[in-house]
Amino acid sequence: MSAGSGIFSTMREAKVKGVSSLCTFDSNGESHILQSELASDSQRNSSLNVQFTPEIEKKYVHHVYDAIAPHFSSTRFAKWPKVANFLSSLPSGSLVLDAGCGNGKYLGFNPDCFFIGCDISGPLIKICADRGHEVLVADAVDLPYRTGFGDAAISIAVLHHLSTEGRRKKAIEELIRVVKKGGLVLITVWAVEQEDKSLLAKWTPLTQKYGEEWIGPGSPRARSPSSCTLESIPETEENGFGERKKDSGQSYMQSLQEITSQSESYSGASTDVKNANNQQEYFVPWHLPYHRAEVSGASACALANGLAKKDDKKGAVVYNRYYHVFSEGELERLVAGIDNAVIVDRFFDKSNWCIVLEKKL
Repeated sequence: MSAGSGIFSTMREAKVKGVSSLCTFDSNGESHILQSELASDSQRNSSLNVQFTPEIEKKYVHHVYDAIAPHFSSTRFAKWPKVANFLSSLPSGSLVLDAGCGNGKYLGFNPDCFFIGCDISGPLIKICADRGHEVLVADAVDLPYRTGFGDAAISIAVLHHLSTEGRRKKAIEELIRVVKKGGLVLITVWAVEQEDKSLLAKWTPLTQKYGEEWIGPGSPRARSPSSCTLESIPETEENGFGERKKDSGQSYMQSLQEITSQSESYSGASTDVKNANNQQEYFVPWHLPYHRAEVSGASACALANGLAKKDDKKGAVVYNRYYHVFSEGELERLVAGIDNAVIVDRFFDKSNWCIVLEKKL
């Protein structure tokens, strides 16, 4: 989206399971990303790169939350005190943009403010809409708001689902872009430094052999094999468009199935082994009870494709969710290159790193 644009170029209403959402489309009906005519080709390609969704996010974030939405929502009702305090401190009449609102538990929290929420998951947005909230389906790296639209923005437990450094930084830039000068942005992410160390034993660490998973059929770029663990994927590795040497969909599905099937093999590993080499990339399981899984055909499809597995002992379908857990100072480093915002607060809360930004320009 053009930084100075106050209107959308071509808009149409898109129905997502009964929910209206605003998107931009080109003449062929395809999703359209507005680019500044003054931007250089290299800048344009870089922006396009981070706005293409890697396959690992499609399979292990988007599809998972679509499948587990009702069950996930039923577990998300408690408000974090720090987030509640931030929202309560905002001036009366503030417009708050919740990017990655999930089931909308923070929408309307401060009755003196106005809230608009967005999320990539249509089923979660439908839950919000059914509760009477103002919501739409949107991507965190391409927020559908004009520049300076809101008085404040929040991103609660969202950035850790983005699989590249460039996409994480782009999401922060978007949060800053959509608030007014002087507007505040609260961001929280899962931390490497988990207070409950036993949780790490339940997570599957991703290593270099899964590097190919960041690419997939239809993805516009290719990545060179890496000998190091996938702690973070810097922007410099994303700059070129390319073609996969392996075009076989069957080969790709086998890769996905291998990742899922090996979750159990890691479950007995020690925390020390998992944290070797500053491990930051994980699959975190979500157990969807059988009686919940029958509500939708998504689980049956996921099981058939090897993207989920059954756990008869727990009576659940087990999904893996992709996470990049943040190390201390990582959020600050992402913000360091952004010249129109400053950090006004930072804190560690409930195994999350959190920052508050103020827009300066």
